[in-house]
Parts: sequence; C-alpha cells; structure tokens
Amino acid sequence: MKQISLLLIAVFVLLAIATIGGAFFVVNEAQQVIITQFGKPVGEPIMTPGLKVKTPFVQKANFFEKRFLEWDGEPNEVPTKDKRFIYVDTYARWRITDPLLFFQRLRDERGAQSRLDDILDGETRNTIANHNLIEVVRSTNREFEVSSALEEGSHQITFGRLELEEEVLKNASTRTAVLGIEILDFQFKRTNYAEVDRPKVYERMISERKRIAEEYRSEGAGEAARIIGNKDRDLQEITSEAYRQAQEIKGKADAEAADIYAGAYNRDPDFYRFLKTMEVYTRTMGENTILLLSTDGEFLKYLERDR
Repeated sequence: MKQISLLLIAVFVLLAIATIGGAFFVVNEAQQVIITQFGKPVGEPIMTPGLKVKTPFVQKANFFEKRFLEWDGEPNEVPTKDKRFIYVDTYARWRITDPLLFFQRLRDERGAQSRLDDILDGETRNTIANHNLIEVVRSTNREFEVSSALEEGSHQITFGRLELEEEVLKNASTRTAVLGIEILDFQFKRTNYAEVDRPKVYERMISERKRIAEEYRSEGAGEAARIIGNKDRDLQEITSEAYRQAQEIKGKADAEAADIYAGAYNRDPDFYRFLKTMEVYTRTMGENTILLLSTDGEFLKYLERDR
C-alpha cells in the first residue's frame, strides 16, 4: 500500500513538473509550430491543430501564422526609364509555406518584414527603372481624358501597370522561395509625381480643363448661331410668304376695283369723271387751301358749272 502511494505521488510530481515546464501546448488551426532544443530546430514542423507534447524546460515551441500576412511598403521616390521621378507606395500579401526554412533563415515575422522590405522595394525600383512613366501609371491605350505634362510624346504602351506588378511579383517570388515564404499578391497602392514636377502637372491639367471648357463654349456658341440662323431663315420665309399672299390679295382687290370702276365708266363716263374729280377735290383741298386755276383747265370745269 505504501508503494502504491509513493507511485501515485511520483506520478503527480511528474505531471506537475511537466505542466510547470510547459510539456503540453495547444496548436490551433491558424498556427504551425517548430520545436527547438537549445535554440536549434528538432523534429518535423507541427502543421496540425490539437494538444501537443514537448520536453519540458529543454524544448521550446515556436509558433508561426498559417494565415495570409500583410506587407505595407514605405513610399519611395523612384526614377523611371525616361528620367522621371515618382513616389511609389506598394503593398503585398504573403504567407509562410515552410516554417522550418522560415525559422532557419528569418527566425520570426519581424525578420521577414525587414527582408521583404529589401526584396520588394528593390524589385519595385528595378522594374520601374526599366520602364517609362507612361507604363507605370497606365494599364491600357485608351485615349486620355486629360493629359498631364509628364505624359507627352508617345501614348502607346507595351507593358502596362498590371504587367509591371506581375513582373515585380515574379522576380520577388524567386528570391523569397528560399526563405520559406510565398508572396501571394503585389500591388502599386499609389503613385504620385515628385514635388518638383507637381506644379507643372497641375498647370497642365488646369490649362487642359480650360481648353476643354473653351471647346464646349465654342460648340455652344456655334449651336446657338445655328439655331438663330434657322430662326431668322424661318422668319424670313414666313414673312416672304405672308407678303406674297398679301400682294396677291391686294392685286385681286385692285383688279376687282378696276373692274367695278371700268363698269361704272362704261355705264356713264361723264358721271364717273365727275365722281373721280370730286374725290380729287376731297384729297387735295382743306379748309385753308388756296388753288390757282386756269379758266380752261379741266379741274375748274365742274366748279364753274356749280356756280
């Protein structure tokens, strides 16, 4: 009985030592583990989740992420092939594919981030230096809505922005494969002109906008002139047609009046002549009119008879 008690005590002591010494540890689904003994890796990487065991006090569990990790680069001023300077801000997504190799080469994520700074920034600089500015800022050969001062010359691109990102990703992946790292994605987050070039760019953009606005104004003025011209032409046509119709009506009225006058004259020429003379008197003489008439004139004939 005494021996059993001693055995139980020994078991409890060993369990206590194992627990205190960290013999047990838990790996979750988002982790992978490298066991090190006195700083050196031992055994295979632990890739599966669950409760794991290691030698207490002697061995240490080093945890690494299985999930995608972020790399965010610092904006750098980079020269292009056509001697332009631009600021480029980049980012990437990466993951640890070989935790043992990752631990041997980089130790931890801080070391990985530092190494990625060197690799990705360097490949970005090399790639941009081998291409013109137009290929860094554009992805297609569509027409410019507003061109900038630094995009003068040939607008045709062979390699666009997307191809340059793929080039950086390919070259960087070759270098990171020996580090136990896989780069999943690389993007130019932002590009901007250097401080010395920005005023020229802004001036060019302003003048371009003014030119477009002036084109719109010219088109509007031309359209207004066309509308006014059409209005004047239509008005002239309407006026001419109205004048023609008025003249036709007046002509018909004059013809009818002439027929009436002719009929009246044919009935009684003397009475017609008398009537027309009276109309002339009415039109020519007023209250204060003084006429000097000859005795043998036709104008005096009816006045003499009346007297």
